[in-house]
Amino acid sequence: MAPPLLILRDIELGFGGAPLLHGAELFVSEGERLCLVGRNGCGKSSLLKIAAGVLEADRGERFLEPSKTLRYLPQEPDLTGFLSTLAAVEDGLGPGGDAHRARTLLRHLGLTGDENPAHLSGGEARRAALARALAPAPDILLLDEPTNHLDVTAIEWLERELQEMRAALVLVSHDRRFLENLSRATLWLSDGATHRLERGFAEFEPWRDDFIEHRESERHKLKRKIAAETAWLHKGVTARRKRNQGRLRALIALRKKHSEQRAAPASVNLEASESEQSGKLVVEAEHIAKSYAGPPVIEDFSARIPRGARVGIVGPNGAGKTTLLNLLSGTLAPDSGTIRLGHNLSMASLDQKREQLGADATLQDALTGGGGEMVSVNGKARHVVGYMKDFLFLPEQARTPVGVLSGGERGRLMLARALARPSNLLVLDEPTNDLDLETLDLLQETLAEYGGTVLLVSHDRDFLDRVATSVIAWEGGTKWLEYAGGYSDMMRQRRGSPAPARDAGEARKSKRKAPSTGGAPGATVSGRAKLSYKDKYALENLPKRIEALHGEIAAHNRTLADSGLFGRDPQAFEAAATALSEAEAALKAAEDQWLTLEMAREESERA
Repeated sequence: MAPPLLILRDIELGFGGAPLLHGAELFVSEGERLCLVGRNGCGKSSLLKIAAGVLEADRGERFLEPSKTLRYLPQEPDLTGFLSTLAAVEDGLGPGGDAHRARTLLRHLGLTGDENPAHLSGGEARRAALARALAPAPDILLLDEPTNHLDVTAIEWLERELQEMRAALVLVSHDRRFLENLSRATLWLSDGATHRLERGFAEFEPWRDDFIEHRESERHKLKRKIAAETAWLHKGVTARRKRNQGRLRALIALRKKHSEQRAAPASVNLEASESEQSGKLVVEAEHIAKSYAGPPVIEDFSARIPRGARVGIVGPNGAGKTTLLNLLSGTLAPDSGTIRLGHNLSMASLDQKREQLGADATLQDALTGGGGEMVSVNGKARHVVGYMKDFLFLPEQARTPVGVLSGGERGRLMLARALARPSNLLVLDEPTNDLDLETLDLLQETLAEYGGTVLLVSHDRDFLDRVATSVIAWEGGTKWLEYAGGYSDMMRQRRGSPAPARDAGEARKSKRKAPSTGGAPGATVSGRAKLSYKDKYALENLPKRIEALHGEIAAHNRTLADSGLFGRDPQAFEAAATALSEAEAALKAAEDQWLTLEMAREESERA
């Protein structure tokens, strides 16, 4: 393996309270294709900033090969001081840079180069900053959410551009397909520490699930061992105080180890409130058209959407996706043609720009509508703090103004609002924005189990493949067509080509659901749901074996306590020392076996 160009070692970072990063590491070699993944708020952006040299760690080592160039795309770029987007990109080229490449990159990202950075939207500023990072063809490229605010066409262009570049890549993104297509190694940031998998993101999630299962198994074993040692301490330490001080110190060490361990992170609990069933036909559009004081955006479009359909809408930025969504949901009237909505519709919506959230409103008011401390979910009253916890908000955040929430927190809050309202029609405009991968998984499962109808706009190809039953796609100009299936099905029908990405996604899902096999982290000793006769026999007799080994160890310790033994009989001393080591190893193995079998017994009883 080539020597690293960039090294972060033993990185510590905190902002008061528990450290955000604790012993984190990052090694980037020439040609690396590494994705950095983890939950919102776990410190991915902070680790990238430290790698880029724009944030200093509290402790740790950063090394960058002096002859190598590094470019960094932050989540919130700052282009102040430049007269145009072209000037900003050309400034990033460095000496001898190609100005033609700067214009080409801007054009592919939907910009002319003449825009004034002071008047750019957040999405336009990010696209200009992306062009600035790509333009000089650096040796190392650090990209924090590069697909945000890009349409599908631009995302696929960016994938091709990055695949052709020789730069080492470190990617942070919530776009699964993007990560699967580009990454060859995965760095998982969890509980402040990093864990590396030398395979791409497509193989990460099953590995992560096994890792968590194994860690929880070890944590459970440790708790049981502490319980057993504590019981021994209460029963007999006073009678054997002097010779058992070592065991007491070991118990104290076990408790300290357990206190330092962190349990598996909490999961978002998504559940959509459903109202009475709608009619069989939810939306019928006939020859509808819409324009805004100019050429039509949509013209002569017709569709029938039945109950239970999940319809995705895709197209480039500015094509009219949100307009079509508003027409189909009845919130916008067509200029011509007719929209007929079905009977008994109850709609809940998620706005793309989060405009429904007032910056000064508190999180509690946003969920309750300013109506006290209770929120109704599926017809049941729940305290707002309990409902907040389902979406990973802390109780003390109830009075937090919405304006200070992060993008990911605002996304979770909008989901919490939308899913709490009784509905049989969900209208979602870019629901995946700023959501971490675990929350995206749960959102997909929630929509799959939702009994109503879903209309959604998304640029996330994997999300569309896993959720949509049909896709309405922009065909150029004012033309829109509906295709059966998800995004990959739509592309296959358009081009007559296979859709390997869809098949890979389905394989990943089935692999994630498959049970652990023997030898995998977290697998049980027996590998069976019920204990075998041999396991039951061992579970019944191991306590006697453990007690006997304690007696042997005590006898060997008494022998070795004779200070004159070695002088009188060195061979006897050596034999007693060897026997003591063997007995201690046997005791450890027996205790581990008993703990494992006891856990398996509990699992079989719960099943």
